[in-house]
Amino acid sequence: MNFLEERIVKDGVVKAGNVLKVDSFLNHQMDIALLEEIGKEFKRRFGHKKITKVLTIEASGIGIACFVAKEFGVPMVFAKKTVSINIDGEMLVTEVESFTHKNKNRVIVAKRFISPDDHVLIIDDFLANGCALQGLISIAESAGATVEGLGIAIEKGFQFGGRAIRNLGYDLESLAIVESMDDTTGEIVFAPQK
Repeated sequence: MNFLEERIVKDGVVKAGNVLKVDSFLNHQMDIALLEEIGKEFKRRFGHKKITKVLTIEASGIGIACFVAKEFGVPMVFAKKTVSINIDGEMLVTEVESFTHKNKNRVIVAKRFISPDDHVLIIDDFLANGCALQGLISIAESAGATVEGLGIAIEKGFQFGGRAIRNLGYDLESLAIVESMDDTTGEIVFAPQK
C-alpha cells in the first residue's frame, strides 16, 4: 500500500451510494503534510514532462493542485463555478456534471490564464465518471494548450471515468485506485499500482 492508500484505510469512511468520505484529511479539513507528499508524488510521475501550468476545478482540487504547482514551480489555475464582477475579458467555458453533488455547473477560466504556449497538468481530488476531467480537458484544449497529463488523488476504478479518459489517449495517473468498497463492512480494496 502506498501512503495515500494507507491514509484512506485509516481515516476514510465508506458511505452508501459509492461515496468515499475523505473530508477529515483531503477535501474539507486538509492534512498539509499529506498534500505536500501528493505534490511530490505527482512531480515524480510527471517530472519528465514540460509543465507550464497546473489546472484544477474549484473547490476540492485547489489544495492538491497548489502543492503540485509548487513542486513544478509554475502557476496554478482553477476553473470557477460562479461568475463574479472580478472576472473580465474572454472566458473559456464548459459544463461539468458533479458525481458528488448530483448537479451540473458551468465552469469558467479567464482566457488570459491559459494560452496555446501552455503545457498543462490537470489535477483533481477524485475521479468517478470523468465529467470534471473532460471539462478541464475541454477548457485547456479550447485555449490551444497541450494537455501533458492528468493527476488524480483517488480514482473509483469500479466506475467508468478512468477507462474513458485513458481510452481517449491521455496520460492519467491516479495515486489510489479503489477497486471496490463496502459500506456495510467499511472494507476498501485497491487496484495494484505499478
